[in-house]
Amino acid sequence: MAEHKVVVAGAGMAGLVSALQLAGAGLQVTVVEKAAGPGGKIRQLFPNGQPVDSGPTVFTMRWVFDQIMTSVGTQLDAELKIHPLKVLAKHFWEDGSQLDLYADHQQSMDAVARFAGAAEAKRFEHFCQTARQVYDALEGPFIKSPSPTMAQMMGSLGPRGLATLASVGPMRSLWSSLGKHFTDQRLRQLFARYATYCGSSPWEAPATLMLIAQVEMDGVWAVEGGMHALADCLMRLGQKHGVTYLFNNECERIELNRGKVSGVRLSQGDSLRADSVVFNGDIAALRKGLLGPALNQSVAGKVQPRSLSAVTWSMHADTAGIPLDRHNVFFANHYANEFEDIFTHRRLPQQPTVYVCAQDRGTGTAPEGAERLLCLVNAPARGDKRMSEDELQACAVSSQALMAASGLHLKLESSPSCIRTTPQDFHQLFPATGGALYGQATHGWMAAFARSNARSQVPGLYLAGGSVHPGPGVPMAAMSGQLAAAALMADLGLTSLSRKTVTSGGTLTH
Repeated sequence: MAEHKVVVAGAGMAGLVSALQLAGAGLQVTVVEKAAGPGGKIRQLFPNGQPVDSGPTVFTMRWVFDQIMTSVGTQLDAELKIHPLKVLAKHFWEDGSQLDLYADHQQSMDAVARFAGAAEAKRFEHFCQTARQVYDALEGPFIKSPSPTMAQMMGSLGPRGLATLASVGPMRSLWSSLGKHFTDQRLRQLFARYATYCGSSPWEAPATLMLIAQVEMDGVWAVEGGMHALADCLMRLGQKHGVTYLFNNECERIELNRGKVSGVRLSQGDSLRADSVVFNGDIAALRKGLLGPALNQSVAGKVQPRSLSAVTWSMHADTAGIPLDRHNVFFANHYANEFEDIFTHRRLPQQPTVYVCAQDRGTGTAPEGAERLLCLVNAPARGDKRMSEDELQACAVSSQALMAASGLHLKLESSPSCIRTTPQDFHQLFPATGGALYGQATHGWMAAFARSNARSQVPGLYLAGGSVHPGPGVPMAAMSGQLAAAALMADLGLTSLSRKTVTSGGTLTH
């Protein structure tokens, strides 16, 4: 296996993890990436020269990264400085009400009781128990499974797991299921928002997505240096294990020989021989033939609807009014309108939910003066079509008005201190997606099973990233990188992903 060459196309989270694990197992790995550095959607912009995380901002499921670090002989705490957050998120409504959720469960219980009354706090307690049961039931047979099917999952759940799913009502939407937990519509709205973590509508996403609430209650951390420090860390470890990184080099075509992967051609004209390729990009690019017309049938399954896109503002600005924490959410009154606008009318929401990540808060003393902020609203994934400046400006105005109604005064405008990113910009960054940031939408109970697994229909081509199983989000993408590496290794007859080197005699040694 010493001569087996792997090219990883894309240095997003999944590609970085795949490369690290494959190199740690002794294979020759080269990563090619069109951007100037690692991270993919984990990217930084520099308003006023200040580094602002302008992609994913929430670090959860720490155990995934503990496992990755252990597999290559190190520990997460030895490689990164991360800090647990006491406040999971602050939530604000137009009527002036506010609810903070905490890492400490009792603090959250007390906060919900003050916010909505003792009876609703009891309902919150029951919801937390149900979310834990759903997560525990699905972690093994679905989240960690390399290629889950409905039949296999049902067989693995056992009586208790099946009873949990039956009580949730998997055929129900998340919004419908939450109506059975909460009478206060603000709490229903708050927990329905977790569907957007998968780029989906709460009215179409399955009730099982309530497990995301448990993911956050298990802990949210802040990464010192920003989320981009995680990407840099994985690249640094990859270099230590012999991975070669070629930045500013886009994979233009995946070459085949007699129907099997044989290499890649780069946009600068160079070619790299490859016995295997891990494609860390949206599978829509393969289906549309952007990596070669022979690959448009390389991904099995029916094409699913696009997930959400976003309009974001990366800012270095002063805040006035209410005190923020690291993660802050501002809700409009009529929640359904947002998703009707996006998924039915394919337009920017007239009443958006606004997320604000205050990146200098949550781990110490509140900053004085200008601070680093990311503001985000959900948007339709139609970045491959025209979105007018008037529509974008109207979205900024309505977002400002919503925040102002809760007491936060921020001006969202393109300037040296505020960099706007639109679905059109995301479409250019991630071709064939229309700007969709989460792959396909998870709409309907069977949508989760419609995601491709790590093996494509082409021998030697493996798939990794948020558009394949187990889905979008930083830890899930990292897991998809693990699954792609494991599938490749298994196909080579090498199933152990531990720290190894391949000697000239062909033996595997630590």
